[in-house]
Amino acid sequence: MMYKYVFFDLDGTLTQSEFGIVEAASRALAHFGIETPNRDLLKRFIGPPLYVSFHDFYGMSDEDSFEAIRVYREYYESEGVYQAPLFAGVKEALQALRDAGCRLMIVTSKPQNMAEVVAEHEGVSGFFEGIVGPSLEVKDPNKAVFMRRAMELLGLSDEDRSEILMVGDRFYDIEAAAEVGVDSVGVLYGYGNERELFEAGATYIVKTPAEIVTAVTGEK
Repeated sequence: MMYKYVFFDLDGTLTQSEFGIVEAASRALAHFGIETPNRDLLKRFIGPPLYVSFHDFYGMSDEDSFEAIRVYREYYESEGVYQAPLFAGVKEALQALRDAGCRLMIVTSKPQNMAEVVAEHEGVSGFFEGIVGPSLEVKDPNKAVFMRRAMELLGLSDEDRSEILMVGDRFYDIEAAAEVGVDSVGVLYGYGNERELFEAGATYIVKTPAEIVTAVTGEK
């Protein structure tokens, strides 16, 4: 086996999270009179921290960004969090990795309490030894920080980095892995694209959850 520890992003890697996120983002923008006729454009809220999305994509001030986050969470925490089905093949891939002896963690930019709700609701929390993400108060979390926290929870040091693999669908995941010094898998079934994953330096780029297992174990 090539890797013993596998860290998974959540939105766009394990779960098809666009439904709840897009609706929550639409409501938050409508609160400021911003119309969103092209709802596909709101998929860019999947991956980056909310503060970054409102502040950078829509030029909101700090005050307005935090108000947008409040409106977003008002809907998301009551309804949207439950609208994130697993991608086809994810549960089977997780089972295969566990059967191969891998130790799994979720490392996400989604607030940790919400990530825990999603994992439990979708029936995959039992595959993971832990879920690591920011608190609700953190406005611009650095994913590399949470990767290192996951390492600490597993009792790992920098000497173990060659046995760790980060799996994600956006360049944020790949760049965080590079910052920590571990290999990465970019998945094409999520919300990123091959160019961004390649340019970010993904070690592997795969089309299906089953191919993640191949990257981890080296076996087809």
